[in-house]
This record gives sequence, structure tokens and C-alpha cells, in this order.
Amino acid sequence: MGLEIALPPELELFQEKILETSQSYIRLLPQEEGPTLPWESKIGGLPYLPAGAPPPAAPDGSLLTLLAQINFEEAPALPAFPREGLLQLYIHDDDSYGLNFDDPFDQSRFRVLYFRDISYDEDALQSGLSLRNEYFYLPIDPRRSYPLRFELAMEVVQPQDFRFNQIMGADFFDQFGEQKWELANQFGRAVRSHHHKMGGYAHFTQEDPRNPEMPMELLFQLSSDQAIGCQWGDMGIANFFICKEALEHRDFTNVMYNWDCL
Repeated sequence: MGLEIALPPELELFQEKILETSQSYIRLLPQEEGPTLPWESKIGGLPYLPAGAPPPAAPDGSLLTLLAQINFEEAPALPAFPREGLLQLYIHDDDSYGLNFDDPFDQSRFRVLYFRDISYDEDALQSGLSLRNEYFYLPIDPRRSYPLRFELAMEVVQPQDFRFNQIMGADFFDQFGEQKWELANQFGRAVRSHHHKMGGYAHFTQEDPRNPEMPMELLFQLSSDQAIGCQWGDMGIANFFICKEALEHRDFTNVMYNWDCL
């Protein structure tokens, strides 16, 4: 899978080094709104829940809402990611979308669930699931369900990603003097990857919240998108991160949740 980047002439000398940072990722492509099966990959809608499995809830008992679910049997293969099973991401209907800004690992008001074995027998799943008539804060309308399709793509390191400074140097753009900000903006636009996705490099409207001492992979990213009525604050974006070893062991108990906006 080849990758071409339209770099400004001043940065062409660094093209080889930039291309060496290439990573594959799974791009998520929401389809036209419509009914979805319980086990189908989707944004919004009703979740897949085996009979007897309690719906995820906040400490006060209020139910969390399905943000997205991924059936890996429908998705292309990506290193470290599952090849089977179903991943779900839930958030809370509050003014922070379930994020504890003091502890982004706190899953009391967001939740990441993984079902290794998927049942395609509706009789083995919970029946009677329903959604409320009204939601107040959510970035999506969960009453609308958008099936997901997937494609494998490639990208290079994003300037907001903490790894950019590690690879290119924290003062990389300083060498261009008065042009530094313009070139930094041009580069950012050339490699921008704000898509809905899994894996690859994360995009931010503010800054990368990860600690370089504890590298974490991008598990899932959902952007503001008028086509699916998604809005994180003021044209923001949400990311979920996980350590590679935990991802390989299918352990989703220690996921970092982040969203930011302009």
C-alpha cells in the first residue's frame, strides 16, 4: 500500500524520514442511517448484549449510551487488534460526555466492553432494549444508527502526536525561522488524519494527553461529523487509547478516554 504526501518544497528533504513513520489504520466509514442488527458494526443505535448481561451503567444507576460498536469479523486485519469478537464504547449523557477530566481512565461514566465470542442467535441476546425519548448532552443522537464499513489505509505521524517530537525533534520547525508556523500548518494539513478510525496516529484539536513514558495505541477515534450528526463540543474529536500489551491480551479495563474541541 503506497503512500504519497504533498509536502511543501522546504520539507521535501525530510520526506524519507517522514515516510518511515508510516502506519496502517482502519478507517471507519459510516453508511446511510438505517436499521442495524444487534451484532452489526455501527455508530449509535442499540447495543449487542447477551441475555443476562447487565447494561453498563454509571454509579448512580443511570444507563450509559452506546457510542459505537465494532464487529472485528467485519473489519480488515490490523496488527495487535482482534480478528474476532465485538468491541463496544459507551459514554454518559452529561456535559462532559462521561469523561472524568481528572482521571481519564475512570470508566465509571464511560465503558469499553469486549465480547470475544459473538452469538448470531437473537434468542440468545437481550430483548426489549430501548432508548430514551430525549437526550441532553450526547455528541450523537443514539436513536439514529449508522452501519459501519471499513477500509485499510496508511498515514504518517501527525504533528500533534507526542511521537512527532520524539522522531523529528521538539524544535524541528525552528530551523525554518520566520516560516516555521506556516510550514508547521502546511505540514499539519498535508498529513491530517481526523477521520473516524482505529489504530494509526491520533488527531487532536488541543494537545496529546498521553504520557510519553507510557506509550498507548489509538484504539478508537470519532470526529465531529455533520453527516452523522456528531458534535464534540465546538467541532472537537474523541479518542480512546490503550497500551499495546493490553490490546494484545484483549484487556480493555484500562483505557484512556479523551475528547477536546476548539
